[in-house]
Amino acid sequence: MRLLVIEDTLDVADAIASSLSRQGMAVDQAASLAEAFALLEEVTYDVVVLDMNLPDGSGSDILAWLRRQRRVTGVLVVTARFAVEERVKALDGGADDYLVKPFDLRELQARVRALARRPAVPERRGILEYGDLAFDPAERALTVAGAPVALTPRELSLLEVLLLHRGRVVPKERIFSRMFAADDEEVGLNAVETYVARLRRKLAGSSVAIKTLRGLGYQLLAGPQG
Repeated sequence: MRLLVIEDTLDVADAIASSLSRQGMAVDQAASLAEAFALLEEVTYDVVVLDMNLPDGSGSDILAWLRRQRRVTGVLVVTARFAVEERVKALDGGADDYLVKPFDLRELQARVRALARRPAVPERRGILEYGDLAFDPAERALTVAGAPVALTPRELSLLEVLLLHRGRVVPKERIFSRMFAADDEEVGLNAVETYVARLRRKLAGSSVAIKTLRGLGYQLLAGPQG
């Protein structure tokens, strides 16, 4: 399960992310609206833990965007605003649950698990097509020239990032942040190279190739590669 914690107070964000990571969840962090939108544009999250007070705007902008996109991502609002009116406003605005600071991390974990268990209609994002590749983000499924190709979850994350930026160079650091949890300290940046090599082997024979630009990153290109 992949989560996004949107919280500008670093120690609070780190505590939440660490507690959820210990539950076996992959957790990304954002400290502003700009960071959050950059992540949400590229990654499909199961649950978002959202602070309403952010340095560049309000968490309500995130709620409105998610609902306009018809995302089925569960949203747990975590905020110091305790008035009933504030809770009603957040829930009416698209939040699924509300937790007032300060809170016990065990309760936060339980609320996140409850949101993740809820039945939902699968999110309908468009099929990503490039060359002879067709990737379904909702089903996490890839076909090459119409034939299914089995990929591991991290290979799928790598492919999705490259497809979303097809034709453009994607820095290794950005790919790493999408593939691994923020506190996955045992994994180094060079792990990206390993997964790129694995994905290349599985795409052998495809009209699409992954190009390495040393010092810059990777680029997904379709058609003959000179």
